[in-house]
Amino acid sequence: MPAVSKGDGMRGLAVFISDIRNCKSKEAEIKRINKELANIRSKFKGDKALDGYSKKKYVCKLLFIFLLGHDIDFGHMEAVNLLSSNKYTEKQIGYLFISVLVNSNSELIRLINNAIKNDLASRNPTSMCLALHCIANVGSREMGEAFAADIPRILVAGDSMDSVKQSAALCLLRLYKASPDLVPMGEWTARVVHLLNDQHMGVVTAAVSLITCLCKKNPDDFKTCISLAVSRLSRIVSSASTDLQDYTYYFVPAPWLSVKLLRLLQCYPPPEDAAVKGRLVECLETVLNKAQEPPKSKKVQHSNAKNAILFETISLIIHYDSEPNLLVRACNQLGQFLQHRETNLRYLALESMCTLASSEFSHEAVKTHIDTVINALKTERDVSVRQRAADLLYAMCDRSNAKQIVSEMLRYLETADYAIREEIVLKVAILAEKYAVDYSWYVDTILNLIRIAGDYVSEEVWYRVLQIVTNRDDVQGYAAKTVFEALQAPACHENMVKVGGYILGEFGNLIAGDPRSSPPVQFSLLHSKFHLCSVATRALLLSTYIKFINLFPETKATIQGVLRAGSQLRNADVELQQRAVEYLTLSSVASTDVLATVLEEMPPFPERESSILAKLKRKKGPGAASGLDDGRRDASSNDINGGVEPTASTLSTPSPSADLLGLRAAPPPATAPAPASAGNLLVDVFSDSPAAQPSLGPTPEEAFLSELEPPAPESPMGLLADPAPVADPGPEDIGPPIPEADELLNKFVCKNNGVLFENQLLQIGVKSEFRQNLGRMYLFYGNKTSMQFQNFAPTVVHPGDLQTQLAVQTKRVATQVDGGAQVQQVLNIECLRDFLTPPLLLVRFRYGGAPQSLTLKLPVTINKFFQPTEMAAQDFFQRWKQLSLPLQEAQKIFKANHPMDAEVTKAKLLGFGSALLDNVDPNPENFVGAGIIQTKALQVGCLLRLEPNAQAQMYRLTLRTSKEPVSRHLCELLAQQF
Repeated sequence: MPAVSKGDGMRGLAVFISDIRNCKSKEAEIKRINKELANIRSKFKGDKALDGYSKKKYVCKLLFIFLLGHDIDFGHMEAVNLLSSNKYTEKQIGYLFISVLVNSNSELIRLINNAIKNDLASRNPTSMCLALHCIANVGSREMGEAFAADIPRILVAGDSMDSVKQSAALCLLRLYKASPDLVPMGEWTARVVHLLNDQHMGVVTAAVSLITCLCKKNPDDFKTCISLAVSRLSRIVSSASTDLQDYTYYFVPAPWLSVKLLRLLQCYPPPEDAAVKGRLVECLETVLNKAQEPPKSKKVQHSNAKNAILFETISLIIHYDSEPNLLVRACNQLGQFLQHRETNLRYLALESMCTLASSEFSHEAVKTHIDTVINALKTERDVSVRQRAADLLYAMCDRSNAKQIVSEMLRYLETADYAIREEIVLKVAILAEKYAVDYSWYVDTILNLIRIAGDYVSEEVWYRVLQIVTNRDDVQGYAAKTVFEALQAPACHENMVKVGGYILGEFGNLIAGDPRSSPPVQFSLLHSKFHLCSVATRALLLSTYIKFINLFPETKATIQGVLRAGSQLRNADVELQQRAVEYLTLSSVASTDVLATVLEEMPPFPERESSILAKLKRKKGPGAASGLDDGRRDASSNDINGGVEPTASTLSTPSPSADLLGLRAAPPPATAPAPASAGNLLVDVFSDSPAAQPSLGPTPEEAFLSELEPPAPESPMGLLADPAPVADPGPEDIGPPIPEADELLNKFVCKNNGVLFENQLLQIGVKSEFRQNLGRMYLFYGNKTSMQFQNFAPTVVHPGDLQTQLAVQTKRVATQVDGGAQVQQVLNIECLRDFLTPPLLLVRFRYGGAPQSLTLKLPVTINKFFQPTEMAAQDFFQRWKQLSLPLQEAQKIFKANHPMDAEVTKAKLLGFGSALLDNVDPNPENFVGAGIIQTKALQVGCLLRLEPNAQAQMYRLTLRTSKEPVSRHLCELLAQQF
């Protein structure tokens, strides 16, 4: 930078600043400023032309006044004129004024752009740097359009000085962040990567920042940076503090550059080149070794720089998740920080260990620190550190330590900060459900949870325990006994009354034989809480009372007396009044048989996602989804249902594991390469939250299609790098599908995920996603026994000419499946043209020496390739009339098989794949939809109309498509859903 001469002192500016500082009041300051503004305005408008020094001085005063908080509405043109000065100080002040006071919409931008263009073309490094700084500071789109193409050329030019390259890299980074579409990718991208080899460390640091940002959107263009980054990192890590004196910070060589290089490497999977990977592993080991060395300085700056590199190194090790030795060493290093006197280090250690806990290589190492983490939960003063400790306990929990962790979290809950109580309640509920050894412990835990933190127990938690108790015969009696005892406490939370009312109303007969819990005692205990509860709880208790009349006829007179009371029949709340009147009439008029039918025991709840886990995801936010969906699965864990509520089919199974696969508790294991892993493709397709939907890039269709490039028709296995070379079995080798195959298939017509099949040996789960004419399906095979499956061979079979209509490629799976384990199979699917019959899934294996064979219908139906289409009413009716040929329409009138609920109907139609069109049908009760079936050969337009008749409990379904077989098939498929 040019030296400042004596004449550049600007004495007038110094006097003005001194006057401002000496002002005794705000009024005096404003008076002095106004006087100076009037003087500057007169100088700028005067006849006498000002020289560069005077302009600079007055512009500086205006800049100072602006920084004091006063508006400046003149002087901009004088600042622009300074840009054309040949003196550095004048040009510098001009650029400074513009950077601070000129906004991106100013009319002067064009004049400023011309001055900047002249400076960039001058090849004067000082002027070029000032111009680049100004572009970065203003960062307007107009400036980006003017200079986005020039700056990359300056950056990679061989004759550009180091300071110019450094400024150009940071300027380009600023423009890219503001307007990514303005920065063109071209030949310069390959050359900018080689700046990592530049001898000037400042240029390297700026280049790394730029490349890290660019490669997130265009990773393939910058792949070559991996080896150069590893090489540069190796040189820094192995250097002594004296080797890089200008860039050594408190005995730590180039800490900022080291951190940036480590972050750059986290944008890519582990290096494929063995030599590069070996050198990188050596670097990481060196950093971990240096962390064990005694500090070279007692200054906090030294430890901060050293720890910054260490934590970024651990982040890279966790990101790769492929080096067991490094992961365990990283865990041990973090374990040392758990008891460090510095709060920030303890926080960072807990946060990093949460991620390590999800790795199969380091999970056991993390568990060794459980006592330290529990102690942190109890003794930490900082609430944020305590919250991270709770997160880590949640992450490290498995079957072996679940009882200890749940017990400690319950104990901590009694004194926990109010801000995190609800989150801890959710975590305790999830862990108790997921790792319950027996159901009695689960019930005890949830009831204890309600007792300790009733106000923070959301509806999702106590709904969940009711669902599980209802679905499990073996726990109903214990639950009734336990909740009866809990209700005897003098101070009983309202949530406990709700749980007690429901469970005793359903299963109170199981404990009625004990005189201490006889029917009158149960009723009097519940009714003693009635007047202390809210309206919603009292409504639930009234339902319990009418259930008691059915279960215990001897209580009928007492309960009818309560229902006849004026406080009920004339209650100000309409809901309570209506229930009292209806229940009283029902108990008086209905016969015993009718009463028993109306008030029969609740059926098992249907299979659905755990609402507790969904609530915890929403509370933690979208960024935390991966931390909640723990990819590590304990093969021997005894989940109550792993996030899936038990179904009737699971009730007859003696196995304690109701959902061995835990389809809704965790995403599929990421066994595929990182760019196309199951976790990347389907983040959490079961979640109802939009935040948990899969992230497929800026254009979802293109990203999905690029992952599933369709195979050539003559080579249906073209997608697979490792295709299974097993041909479809011949017709004579395939047994008929199991009797319930059609029923199982119908369950998946309007949904993509769930349990396809389950018996005492095997559970088969499905996760799938479809986009246009392509799809990807994950099949999970779970061995529910303790013995190994031998010769395990699932095969997809194309009956008839389905091979020409649907291409399905499978990857081979392990031929042996250990007891309690699961394997995953990936299917890539392409719809070549419309089809009517689904492919078959043939599963063969040997269990205990006996061959087992199973044939199912794979849940791939033509509606899976539906693309919803929005259209106006006029367009809809016009298209409806065009599809008026008799063969193009299929109509069916049928009786409703399920309760006619408008919201459920809407959800099924959306799940079927069509778009629902509002304000199209004159009858608002009817449903109208439209969509296009995407196949490789052609597109089939489809319009549908569903007319429900609630009084007759009937539906009329009409479909019109451009292909007659498709109309009939879709009509049959959809009619079976209602």
